[in-house]
Amino acid sequence: MRRDLRERARRGGSPPLPVSMEEGKRRGVDRFDVILVSGDGYVDHPSFGVGVIGRVLEDAGYAVGIIPQPDWRRDEDLSALGAPRLFFGVASGNVDSMVNNYSPKRKRRRRDVYSPGGRLLRPDRAGIVYADRVHALFPDVPLILGGIEASLRRFAHYDFWSDSVRRSILADAPADMIVFGMGERPILEVACRLSSGDAVSEIRDVPGTVVKMGVREWRGSDHQGLLEIPSFDEVARDKRRYAEAFRLHYGEQDPILGRTVAQPHPKTVVIQNPPALPMTTDELDRVYELPYTREAHPSYREEVPALEPVRFSITTHRGCFGSCSFCALTHHQGRIVQSRSIDSLVREAEGLTKLSGFKGVIQDVGGPTANMYGMACSRWKTSGACADRFCSSDCPTLAADHERQLELLRRLREIPGVKRVFVSSGIRHDLVLSDETPAGTEYLQTLVSHHVSGHLKVAPEHVSDRVLLAMNKPPRAALEEFRKRFVAASREVEKEQYLVPYFISGHPGCEIKDMVELAEYIRDHRLYSEQVQDFTPTPMTVSTCMYYTGIDPFTRKPVHVPRGREKEIQRALLQYRDGRNWPLVREGLRGAGREDLIGDGPNCLVPAERR
Repeated sequence: MRRDLRERARRGGSPPLPVSMEEGKRRGVDRFDVILVSGDGYVDHPSFGVGVIGRVLEDAGYAVGIIPQPDWRRDEDLSALGAPRLFFGVASGNVDSMVNNYSPKRKRRRRDVYSPGGRLLRPDRAGIVYADRVHALFPDVPLILGGIEASLRRFAHYDFWSDSVRRSILADAPADMIVFGMGERPILEVACRLSSGDAVSEIRDVPGTVVKMGVREWRGSDHQGLLEIPSFDEVARDKRRYAEAFRLHYGEQDPILGRTVAQPHPKTVVIQNPPALPMTTDELDRVYELPYTREAHPSYREEVPALEPVRFSITTHRGCFGSCSFCALTHHQGRIVQSRSIDSLVREAEGLTKLSGFKGVIQDVGGPTANMYGMACSRWKTSGACADRFCSSDCPTLAADHERQLELLRRLREIPGVKRVFVSSGIRHDLVLSDETPAGTEYLQTLVSHHVSGHLKVAPEHVSDRVLLAMNKPPRAALEEFRKRFVAASREVEKEQYLVPYFISGHPGCEIKDMVELAEYIRDHRLYSEQVQDFTPTPMTVSTCMYYTGIDPFTRKPVHVPRGREKEIQRALLQYRDGRNWPLVREGLRGAGREDLIGDGPNCLVPAERR
């Protein structure tokens, strides 16, 4: 990394990227090379995707402007920065706009945490809406979709909010391509090729991108080495074909051995190139040490709520080999863990101590799963993640060793001005159990001694082994063993600390009897169940495929899917202490033949009805 960039980052960043032509002209920019349109308010922080991509392009020498949260009904907002020399980049924001705008009950949310003051400024299906308007205003300028919404809607997909199978977003939006996953590598290659004079229609082979081809051209082209999956028409009318298409494209999400995947649509063929190669440690260090201000744009008069929980946090790595069924990380960040260097993380922490408002507390040190930092498999570089099995904590080629994270945490604690360093994003408890090296025992002791703020988040998600198998989560026994070790370790350091487990209701494969088992577990361990999630089918997860089709896409066996009244009862059982839920809880207990849990006895979940 260039020394000037590193020094600017350590001093608290350089000015944020321009959001107006006036700001651009103060930087000597008469015309932007790239303009990024985002559904989020502009936050110049490494936890916000558009902020990262903007800084990466700036670092490569491009003039970048940002249009945050435009009013899509007014041409003035989207034309305020003029036409870029290379392309428009359009993203819905850090979260899929439908997930962001609606609750699991499909009710409109009252607040948008990625917007100044929490105001509601983002349209539904923001990627399509913004792309339509930008294309109408600038039809000759290349348009690239990115971010999690476009990334996870790149194939035909089940959409929970319309309860239908929708086409690829690239078939619905007037865009030229999608950059999917973590987009730094592909966006830089596309920018370079456009800058060199290539037409966007000629850029069809960049890893980490999805392009489209006309049906007539597709019929006359060579498909050798390419995997064609069931078409939109097939998956929209046949759930078995949907499950088969999902299984096929799921198996090609490896950057080393993944093949190009094509899915025909009525008027176009959507073609996904293999995922981009994982970033090296040096490349990741460079991205995260760019001169972010770690602030919302200074023009805002209200706070962006999503910034506060992460303002003084540090991202240690990308990727997750957990492959939880309900999580889309396999399709987005991938299964290969990419870790930053300890020196880079220490430099970032030292920079935090110089920022206004820093009070000595690093809010979180982690990533998709905090204790995967530094872990690696000997096969990843040459063979990628295994296509015929999931990574697991007992795999002999996976180095589930916490030694590197221990060194990182120790060095962060030693930084002058740092009082506390928390691991707030949660850990994978089965990895701690599987680490039989001295570092495994030391890690838990270090965690409870220095890095838990009274509560440690873990995500068992359930306690029924049948449901855990459908979720691809470790069995109940792993949670029980970890809980015992955590309690013992906390007592040893004379601290009263608690596990905060996350649980999911209504997941495919879960029946009411399984939720009764979970409710009894919550009762017996005196847990509080505020941290719960009613399963929401989000695009491109295994669980969503099961929810829509009633089929496990890998085994092709039927899966029970709770819907309607049953789904409400399952959620109520998870929060059985809430008196508003008692009628539903009683209904569920009677249906499960567990009337013994209704009444005034010490083991009862709810009281009997008053007459």
